[in-house]
Formats: sequence, C-alpha cells, structure tokens
Amino acid sequence: MDPCHLTAVEARRLIGTKSLSSRELLQSCIGRIEAVDPAVNAMVARDFDRARATAEAADAAVARGDTLPPLHGLPIGIKDLEPTAGLRTTFGSPLFSNNVPAQDMRLVAKIRAAGAIVIGKTNTPEFGAGANTRNAVYGATGNPFDPTKSCAGSAGGSAVALATGMAPICQGSDTGGSLRNPASFCGIVGFRPTPGLVPTERRPLGWSILPVVGPMARTVADTALLLGAMIGDDAGDPLATTMHGKTLRQPVDFHPLAPIDLASLRVALTPDFGFAPTDRHIAAVFAEKTSLFRHVFARADDATPDCTEANRVFEVLRATLFLSAHLEKVRNTPDQVGPNVRANVEQGLRYSAEDIASAQAAQTKQYHRWQSFFEQYDIILTPTITISPRPWRELYPAEIDGTPTRTYFHWLAMAYSVTVVGHPALSLPLGLDRNGMPFGLQIVGPRGGDALVLRVAAELETLLAHDTRTARPLPDLAALRAAPPINASPGFLGFD
Repeated sequence: MDPCHLTAVEARRLIGTKSLSSRELLQSCIGRIEAVDPAVNAMVARDFDRARATAEAADAAVARGDTLPPLHGLPIGIKDLEPTAGLRTTFGSPLFSNNVPAQDMRLVAKIRAAGAIVIGKTNTPEFGAGANTRNAVYGATGNPFDPTKSCAGSAGGSAVALATGMAPICQGSDTGGSLRNPASFCGIVGFRPTPGLVPTERRPLGWSILPVVGPMARTVADTALLLGAMIGDDAGDPLATTMHGKTLRQPVDFHPLAPIDLASLRVALTPDFGFAPTDRHIAAVFAEKTSLFRHVFARADDATPDCTEANRVFEVLRATLFLSAHLEKVRNTPDQVGPNVRANVEQGLRYSAEDIASAQAAQTKQYHRWQSFFEQYDIILTPTITISPRPWRELYPAEIDGTPTRTYFHWLAMAYSVTVVGHPALSLPLGLDRNGMPFGLQIVGPRGGDALVLRVAAELETLLAHDTRTARPLPDLAALRAAPPINASPGFLGFD
C-alpha cells in the first residue's frame, strides 16, 4: 500500500514507532498530487519545498525521542479561504490573486503547532460562495469519480484531495454545508462542529453561528483526530466562550472513539426536513440505504423537526454576512466579483431592519422547536445533499425534478437547516447512488452533541464497511491518471 493511502491515525502511529518516516509519507502524497491533480485541480497552491524541510525536522524529532504532538508528520491541505504565511491565499478571487499573507490565521498556526505539515492550499469557490468549486483564479475542481461533474463545495478541493490520497487530513469551513456537501459528493467524511468549538477570528460577524471551521478526512477516527487538535479557547472568537482565568475548551483526544451501543439510540429519519427540494432519486436511495441498518436502533421513526421558516431565515442571515464582508467589493470592483457574491449582496441590500429582526426571531423559534424534538430523539439521519453530482459547468442547480430552486443555494437546504440552529452534523460516505456517484448520510446531533455524532458515525462506519452497498467508495485512480487535464475543458476558468 502506498503510504498516502494510510489513515491518518495509522500513519501517525507508524511515524511514532519509527516504522514510517514523515518524509516517506510526504513524498507519497506529493507523488499522488503530481499524478492525479491535473485531472481534478484540487491542490491549487503547493508548498512542497517547505513541507519537505518540515518533514525532515519532524523525523529528526522522532529520532531524538522528543514528545510528539498529535498530528506529528501528517501532511494536510488547507482550504484557500484561510490565510497561510508565505503561501498564496486567493479566496478564489481575482482581487487577491497575488496575495501572500505574512501570517497564518490562528487556526492554521495551531494546526502546524500540533505537528501537521501544510502541503498546499485546496481549491474553493470565490469567497466560499456556492457549493460548486470553480473560480476565476484557479478554475474548476472536478469530482474524483467523474471529473466532468461537480465536487460540491465550498471545501471541494479538500474533499477531492482526501478522496484521491493527496493528503490524509484536510481543513475546511461550513456555512451552508461547505464541509458536508463536498464530503457527500466525494465519498469522504466532513464534520461541522458546534459554533465556537473550533475557534476562528475570521467571521465577519463574530456572533453569527452560521460560519464555522472544521475537519475533513477519509474516516471518522481521522476526522476526530484532527478535530481534537483544532478545539480550544481563543479570545479572537466571541463564540469560544470561556470563564476568566479558566480554560473550558482545550485540545482533546477523540481517538480511540468511545464505543456506543446503537441499540440504545432513538433515531429520526427524514429525506427532506419537511421542506428541502430533495430529488426523488436521492430520497429513494436514502430509503434503500437506511433500510439496511435502521433495525439496529432502539427506535427508528420517520420524523422531522419543524423547519418551516428555514429558507427565509438562512437567506436573510446569509445575506447579512455577505453584506458585512463583500459590500465594498461589489460596489467598487463589480467586474471582479462573481455572480454568487453579487447575488447575495444585492439580496442583502433589499432587506430592512424589520426583515433581519424577523429572521432572527424565526431562527430562535426554530431552535426551540429543535430542542423539543431532541427530547424525543438522540440523532437525526438525512441525506447530506438534495441531488446527485451534476456537471460543474452548471454554476448551480436551477431546478430539481423540474421545479425551479429559490436561490443559487436552495439545493443546500438539507445542510443549512442544521446550520440555522447551530447543531453539530457529519456527512458519512454510504456507498454509491444509482448514478454511480458517492452518497452521503448526514448524522445530526443534539445541541453540543459533537462527541455523540462522532461516536455514532464511527459505529455506523464499522457496521457498514463490509457491505459494498454502504462502504466508503473509492475513485478509479488509474482512470484519473489517464484522464485529460481538466484545464483543457471549455469553461474551466471563470465564474460562469
């Protein structure tokens, strides 16, 4: 087995026991990038020379018998929305095409301090807007199971890098499902943590629960390993609540994950949260997949919390985020801003203070309805995303089953219904859909139930791993090596 195929947990164990060097693992990942990235365009800015020097230092630390941090020697991809010192950070925008930050954002610095080796930046849509990873700086990122199709987003580059073995762990962020949607489309794990659990100083509205940062990996244990290194208190994040003089949140060891008895759980299953425009094909696949294992739970009901106003709430609150972050760009350089960002800013300008207050009140009511629902259930299971991957040339799905979508992000409703209430959620790969593309199961936990979600996901992953209908799917790497470069595709570079 090529070292790049090892799980992060196993690779870290081998590095610690001197059975694998950091340099060997890094070189295997670099070789995979060079072999398959032309077909998919996931790792868009590369830091190979510095990574090699860091790997040599990591191996020297092992040889000296130093105490090793949890991610020691593991290559990692960082989403191109997060500033990285000395490494090009564009946010997928021509306005920042030559931006090389002098400092890491705090989370990146923390990941480096935990021993991870930044191998490069992963592609993202412009400012993370829209779940189709394409932009006017680096172009489109193709799905590893079919490079002509979308890998979703906005952490699409990270998901593709993981699926193809370019790195064992990757970082991402999530507002409308940006950790979960690409995980679903690419057959890997993406976890949206409780807001504030992983601190970030970069939210434009510091008290908004919509945007979070979090981990992605190929397995639940690897995801938990990275999450454990990311958790902490940080005064730069207003949501990272603490008590003066005390540390309430600190890095934790989620591996091995404590076992949980699935037979003790009360589970609700819903294909659409009662409102999402789920494709009939996806609803049918969800029913087929869950029929294989729903009997293992103490109770498995077809039920959903009331998400009556989730569309309006998310549309208004998302627009306020875009106004705070991008209004001046749209006003001053409209020709260098893409249609998704412009659409959100223009929508935000139409809202009044009354609209915003009403949306926040509706968000609060939905939150309280969810708390009542979780008095009856421990976990909710849903499809992660409403459709099967479509061609990346389609900027966003304008219709689903012949019905027009409300907005360019309406097809993400399965994810943003969870975002609105601030609950943790994970996308677990669950085989293929009827189109031969990866299918993701969204596991949603109660308020603050991050560890519960991870434990349930780990048990399901183990339970379903030996059934070809539900095991994590693998892309055809030989086909990707032989595929034409994606940058030769019509429409590759641009916004639309």
